[in-house]
Amino acid sequence: MRDIVMDGPALEAFCKEAFPQVHQDFAVEEVAPMRVRVRLKVAERHLRPGGTVSGPSMFALADVAVYFALLAMIGPKALAVTTNCSMDFMRKPAAHADLIAETRLLKLGRALAVGDVLIFSAGMEAPVARATMTYSIPPDRPAAAPAATP
Repeated sequence: MRDIVMDGPALEAFCKEAFPQVHQDFAVEEVAPMRVRVRLKVAERHLRPGGTVSGPSMFALADVAVYFALLAMIGPKALAVTTNCSMDFMRKPAAHADLIAETRLLKLGRALAVGDVLIFSAGMEAPVARATMTYSIPPDRPAAAPAATP
């Protein structure tokens, strides 16, 4: 089994640097080999009419959680990108409650990673959503060769 390369504080610092527009929304609660738990700190901007957390906010949590699980194992690769997502919304989250993503990587290869996410609403036992996501991992680029001198 691979070792963890980035812990919670390192993941949050990377997110703050690479994604300043959303870093304040997420907190890494736990990092283990091939697993993370991430909290969406629900604010008014995450709600839809009726006071429940919106689908796009739940998608963002699932996406960030798999991204963090991946980076925890391979290190900071800003250009790792989502290539596929399947998401099921199963029940309405509690009004104004934070969401918690329990995430595990099912596959971690050289070029692709697949993760599974269960999203829970704080205070509720049953999951409110589940997602499976595939990420493309950018190849390590060799250092450029020095230019030939004429």
